[in-house]
Amino acid sequence: MSDKSSNRFVVSRRGFLAGSAALPLCSIITRRGYAAEFTYKYATGQDPTHPVNTRAQEAINRIREATAGRMEFRLFPANQLGSDTDLLAQVRNGGVEIFNLSASILATLVPVAGIVNTGFAFPDYAAVWKAMDGALGAHINGAINKVGLLVVAPMNDNGFRQVTTSTRQINKPEDLKGLKIRVPLAPMLTSVFKELGAAPSPINFNELYSALQTKIVEGEENGLAIIATTKLYEVQKYCAMTGHVWDGFYVLANRRAWERVPQDIRAIVTRELAHSAEDQRADVAQLSISLRQDLTAKGLQFNDVDRDLFRAALHKTTFYQDWKQKYGEEAWNVLEASVGKLA
Repeated sequence: MSDKSSNRFVVSRRGFLAGSAALPLCSIITRRGYAAEFTYKYATGQDPTHPVNTRAQEAINRIREATAGRMEFRLFPANQLGSDTDLLAQVRNGGVEIFNLSASILATLVPVAGIVNTGFAFPDYAAVWKAMDGALGAHINGAINKVGLLVVAPMNDNGFRQVTTSTRQINKPEDLKGLKIRVPLAPMLTSVFKELGAAPSPINFNELYSALQTKIVEGEENGLAIIATTKLYEVQKYCAMTGHVWDGFYVLANRRAWERVPQDIRAIVTRELAHSAEDQRADVAQLSISLRQDLTAKGLQFNDVDRDLFRAALHKTTFYQDWKQKYGEEAWNVLEASVGKLA
């Protein structure tokens, strides 16, 4: 990412929200003077400066141009329209037409989506994209379709999640014992930290900063891009590079809203969302490297860990066997085809 792109991460979250709150939700007139035939809401939970949103806005602009203004999306970042769980309900009932949601939260509705968060399953990005652009992704997409939602773009990258804390440095599994750590409302992540001896607390993301600030929890776990764009480094001291799970964002559409759009416009939307997904993946991969230096300069203290020690600790429990049973042989075999034997 260029220096110019990196500078987008210093945009004021409060300033953005104040300005965007005044935007109307009704159909708008495009720059070419056409009234949009379809004006849909596109909601995300991420900060406006996160690559999820910068690349989504680029896709929205391209879609508007390519459809001569017939299709207009309005982007609502940073949980402006509700928490992740609220928005999941809204996209199901059609109040929001498109929603960008992490696999970890989607698992509360589509349990098999959480298989991508299996603790210490993916060793690197090569294994991630082999699985998610291949058989595992197709398997999960089929389950999503059954709940009235559609996946309309390749997965965006949420990165490998790392553990941050305000009270202690995490070097080995034993250091997690009793740690009050926020996790998303996701069964898999709760399970990972419970089995490793921590005290996980499921909290919606829009409540995370204040929960850390008021010491309701000592730590949290997220990708570095999230830690940077939401300024979690202001209320955390240490960052252990655990890479304990990988997480991605699904771009989900309400089925009825999607099917109202003519096929020619849908083809443009899927093409441009795929374009932006590819760009977003590259952004996050690069940021996962560059942000370590940036966050160190802001006072966050990093340390590397031996991930094999943490995976071995999980193997001493029934973690992998339990989740294999919950997901079933078919899904588990598809996962292991990409990452190797887990249980």
